[in-house]
Amino acid sequence: MTQSPETWLISAGRSRAPGDPLNVPPVFASNFNLPTDRLYSRTDGTETTDALELLIGGLEDARALAFGSGMAAAAVVLHRLPVGAHLAVPEDPYHGVAGILEEGEAQGRWTVHRLDQADTQAWIDAALNVDLLWLESPENPLITVADLPTICAAPRKAGCLVAVDSTFATPLNQRPLDYGADVVMHSSTKFIGGHSDLLSGVVLTRNDELYEEFAHRRLLYGASIGGMEAFLTIRGARTMALRVERAQANALELAQRLESHPAISRVLYPGLPSHPTHQVAKSFMTGFGAMMSFEVAGSGDRATDVCNRAELIFHATSLGGIESTMERRASIPGQERIPPTLIRFSVGCENVDDIWADLQQALAGSAS
Repeated sequence: MTQSPETWLISAGRSRAPGDPLNVPPVFASNFNLPTDRLYSRTDGTETTDALELLIGGLEDARALAFGSGMAAAAVVLHRLPVGAHLAVPEDPYHGVAGILEEGEAQGRWTVHRLDQADTQAWIDAALNVDLLWLESPENPLITVADLPTICAAPRKAGCLVAVDSTFATPLNQRPLDYGADVVMHSSTKFIGGHSDLLSGVVLTRNDELYEEFAHRRLLYGASIGGMEAFLTIRGARTMALRVERAQANALELAQRLESHPAISRVLYPGLPSHPTHQVAKSFMTGFGAMMSFEVAGSGDRATDVCNRAELIFHATSLGGIESTMERRASIPGQERIPPTLIRFSVGCENVDDIWADLQQALAGSAS
């Protein structure tokens, strides 16, 4: 049966056998009675991880592999690069990914080319000379949207892969594999899990050879997902469509209000016509997501003060939960290139007027 993504999230991965539980239960097991095809959970997974991979894979018409974190998922993609490889990445990628890249550079393994994600021609040119294009779209924390259909379709050097970290968009707002990407990564800690109570990641591909390679690396690195985390990711994913719809509606409304607030110097949200990549996002994304950033007028201390004064919005790192969170990203080690007054804002599912009232009081009470 062909199902919409909203229906698939609710229905997929469940057993319909008489007497089986309606919901997929967590399987807490490292090994299994022999003889059986499923020997060891690090090697073969469990019924819970099978259901999770079916559920998320179906959203992108791909084969999915679940990992213990988004960073573990990213690592198996990046570490496939041989010594001497060249890769193109955004100017300021997620700081965990940046750490892997810096380690590889320091060890003399790779040459990393950092590109403006909005400069589509630079990515097209790089595709002819590098071994991997690593795109993060929308980008963290400037929320820059790459022109994925154009970049993924561009001619490439033989063997060059395109990998897209699509965490901020979720599979509901874009499907990079449809445009020609080879690999998609999600930190399912974020919007897929959606409740700030787990760590997990997922890699998706339609290439069977890549799938087998990533599965083998997951086994060697010990990067498998645990039974409880797989269960919680499934449970969270069931409501992802509802949460994303509400949160991104809130985000657009709040972005519009913040843009006219006298204490705000800039709002970065791809749903706003003022965003540098608004037209690109509008051309292929089905929604603009729930992530934005904004800069307060004044100093970095004022931005920190705004975060501390919030009473409803949590001053916390990470993102994609049902609750709203915000933080001053330049205060995070490795993020010093981010404007000091920039606050990254993960918009949750609360009543939009309650979120707005909290932002207003935090901004009004902060010292300029």
